[in-house]
Amino acid sequence: MVVVKRVYEPAAPSDGVRILVDRLWPRGLTKRAAAANEWLKEVAPSTELRKWFGHDPNKWPEFRRRYRSELRAHQDAVKRIANLAARRRVTILFGAKDSARNEAVVLAAVLRTRMKQPATRRRGGKSGRRNA
Repeated sequence: MVVVKRVYEPAAPSDGVRILVDRLWPRGLTKRAAAANEWLKEVAPSTELRKWFGHDPNKWPEFRRRYRSELRAHQDAVKRIANLAARRRVTILFGAKDSARNEAVVLAAVLRTRMKQPATRRRGGKSGRRNA
């Protein structure tokens, strides 16, 4: 199971494995307060993409497309998270103020889609792109 949570919210035992997916460490937060089990910078959006997006809601559809494209280069990390989430709860952590439009939302949608698909690629059907 994959859930998304702002890293500034208190950690809870129900969070399971907590994975921070920001390229930069969240401002003003200690590692202890973040309580992240892992910090996977490699699955965060590139610096260029992050700066281009700037959390502009008008750029959200294009940000999703570009970020999904970047994630293709990090399939090993994405697969590892999906495999972990298939066995236990994984909380994807993000630092952005906008809880609806950030990289964790996109990554969680990618993971959920991947977990629903069999090992071989599906033909036809919906792509699952509506969620992120």
